[in-house]
Amino acid sequence: MKIIIVAVGCLLLCGQPALAENGHLERIKAAGEVRVCIWPDYYGISYRNPKTQALDGIDVDMARALGQELGVRVNFIDSSFARLIDDITQDRCDIAMFAIGVTPSRADKLRFTQPHLVSDIYAITTRSNRRIKSWDDIDKPGVVVAVAKGTLHEPIMRDKLRHATLLVTDTTQGREQEVESGRADVFMTDFPFSRRMLETTDWARLVAPTSTYHLTPYAYAMQKGDDRWYAWVQQFLGRVKQNGQLMAAIKRHRLEPIAIRGSSGD
Repeated sequence: MKIIIVAVGCLLLCGQPALAENGHLERIKAAGEVRVCIWPDYYGISYRNPKTQALDGIDVDMARALGQELGVRVNFIDSSFARLIDDITQDRCDIAMFAIGVTPSRADKLRFTQPHLVSDIYAITTRSNRRIKSWDDIDKPGVVVAVAKGTLHEPIMRDKLRHATLLVTDTTQGREQEVESGRADVFMTDFPFSRRMLETTDWARLVAPTSTYHLTPYAYAMQKGDDRWYAWVQQFLGRVKQNGQLMAAIKRHRLEPIAIRGSSGD
């Protein structure tokens, strides 16, 4: 497998700073706000409409519910998968809520809540691509597979591909541009983002695995070390499962196919 790196930037995995003496809950109450990191390009999860600038998605709904229970305003802070670890460990936000895939490398740096969604990997190609007809056509010599740097798809595809060429782009938009232009055959993504491509473009075609390829649970992430804040968030998640808020948000944003059983509290 050949690997191409496109416009590689530096990702600093800095050490975790000392927590404020009183912890996040006290800081949140004192400031009157909870800082929530989101990735604003995540369709159905934490998506900022480019026309209205309004935020929408399951984790936007859940962040607002979190703020309501805390009795504080929600300060949404733009982040990304490439900046996630740095943003959390450097205390730029109190919690990251944008369907973060739980991976060993992330779990080494961050503390995750119980997951509420789980997605397999999907591929997006163009309607005009004749090389890729099914999932079995992807890992073949001459095929170029694009992934975005910092996403969970980068290490997974680096490990799984044996014959295709892996192309790593600095941004998610970069992987889309590589496929749309024909420089790459497919880019790898998940269920929510694949919906965005199918519903908002006229060139994208979905290629789904014929059987389970690689399931990843999605959860919220926060700093390690603040047990009281972590316990409060876990209790909040238990409440929104029991009272149906979480499942209502899952249904509202059409994410039932990737909901983890028990998200409704049953």
